Amino acid sequence: MAAEEIARADFTMATAVFFLLENSWGYILDKYGSEELRKEVLHKVASGENFLGIASTEPSGGSDVANLETSAKKEGGKYVINGEKAYISGVMEAKEMGGGHLTLVRTGGKGHKGISMIYVPINSEGITVSRIENMGRMGISTGIIKYDNVKIDEKFLVGEENKGFYYAMDGFNHARVLVASACIGSAEAILEEGLKYIKEREAFGVKLKDLQSIAFEAAELYTKLEMARLLVYKSAWMLDHEEKYKDEIPKFSAMAKLIAPQTAFDVIKSVMIWFGAYGYTKDALIESGMRGLMSYLVGAEGALNIMKLIISKEILK
Repeated sequence: MAAEEIARADFTMATAVFFLLENSWGYILDKYGSEELRKEVLHKVASGENFLGIASTEPSGGSDVANLETSAKKEGGKYVINGEKAYISGVMEAKEMGGGHLTLVRTGGKGHKGISMIYVPINSEGITVSRIENMGRMGISTGIIKYDNVKIDEKFLVGEENKGFYYAMDGFNHARVLVASACIGSAEAILEEGLKYIKEREAFGVKLKDLQSIAFEAAELYTKLEMARLLVYKSAWMLDHEEKYKDEIPKFSAMAKLIAPQTAFDVIKSVMIWFGAYGYTKDALIESGMRGLMSYLVGAEGALNIMKLIISKEILK
């Protein structure tokens, strides 16, 4: 509900992204990290002093999280990390504020069973970052992180070695529900503006709301948005009852992430068309919502086809 409200106030999605990163991955660090690591990192993150994010995506892997090449080799009491991460949120915030990312690295053999999660402070020696200019979500940076013999103390290992993939999937289950919530909030704010507009705007001697083509479209969008919200809330409720629904959570979080961004996009597209030429201008701000939302259609927290893959595997196994 907090993610939903934040996105209502900033429907470009930037603030909501910042919020869901801190919450999803702060939760995972709190759940699986050692007491020493939690004390060192989480207090500064919770107080707003430091940034915390996730670094999983690589240039060659995309949504295929298990297909990663960034390596971490144990040398004495340290991990030596080499590799590259791409399309990572918050690289500049971490650089400027301090903090880092829960980084997925290969510590074992091939596949998902050889992956560990290590908290890597972004200002560690051997790390270089560069910014990627996105079409939307301008309020939070996206970038590339390169690791060149980066030495990280073993105390920064999250949980057990070679269990990082499972921790990440748990985190993505939570992040996807928060993403879906933010999409609902953004769409709701824009739909409200749209409904206000068609109540006031006149064309051909009548209010737009009195044109059945627009009124019926508004009815459908309102209904679809409410349906998506209920699915998101059910998914969140299951996460609150994790032990009882642990087998259902991956499916429902994927369903929420599949439906909410698409529904929100349909809402924003229709409202932009209602507004006509003004809707296409930056003054109307609707386009900023569309640009921000697009990140969740193309891949952030898992592309739509990945969500379909997860759901189909769950219902067909």
